[in-house]
Amino acid sequence: MNKLKKINYTVTAVLVIILFIVLRLMLNYGLINRYQSSVLNFLCINIILATSLNITVGCLGQINLGHAGFMSIGAYAAALFTKSGILPGLPGYFVGLIIGGILAGIIGFLIGIPALRLKGDYLAIITLAFGEIIRVLIEFFKFTGGAQGLKSIPWMQDFNIIYFLMVISVVFMYSLMTSRHGRAVLAIREDEIASEASGINTTYYKTFAFIISAVFAGIAGGMFAHNIGIIVPKQFDYNYSI
Repeated sequence: MNKLKKINYTVTAVLVIILFIVLRLMLNYGLINRYQSSVLNFLCINIILATSLNITVGCLGQINLGHAGFMSIGAYAAALFTKSGILPGLPGYFVGLIIGGILAGIIGFLIGIPALRLKGDYLAIITLAFGEIIRVLIEFFKFTGGAQGLKSIPWMQDFNIIYFLMVISVVFMYSLMTSRHGRAVLAIREDEIASEASGINTTYYKTFAFIISAVFAGIAGGMFAHNIGIIVPKQFDYNYSI
């Protein structure tokens, strides 16, 4: 079984590298125009967002309709940092993504502790309300640009960087979900009562999954903001979570 897994991992890694080389060559030779390149960037960003949502919905088995709220937190946090000019260029971009991810994770922790005590439709309503509250708050404050949005965000549309961040994020989340923590999260999804009876701290692992999901949603939000250069609150409504 271990040998088969190694073969699968190797094949997957080779395919990922081949895909990058093919896309890079198509970009270099003009076979992909600027619009299509932008679509590729958005595709990579949405892969990170979808994979992070899968942690709570797929692996944990909990409905989350406020995922776009975490994305908006990361987007605005990263954009405000890079706009400040404290650390210009590529280093500032990466630090902005880290700040956005951490802030989204902190909010995820604060929301997750009370929200994850609920299940099913009740949890869906709470997370939906959270996403809408975040959107309204962003519209309210002046430093976020209000309803008109945040403009003149430094651009980062380098496909190499975005593709690399996508691969690293997906690999990290996959590795996490196949680790001891990930197996505990999957056990909770299958039977929470049995998991708790077997000694698994369900509150801890549910909160853990929620935080990791929020962190990567925040990172995806930061990448999204720098890919388009302008963000407005209505971009992060509940429809984006669905």
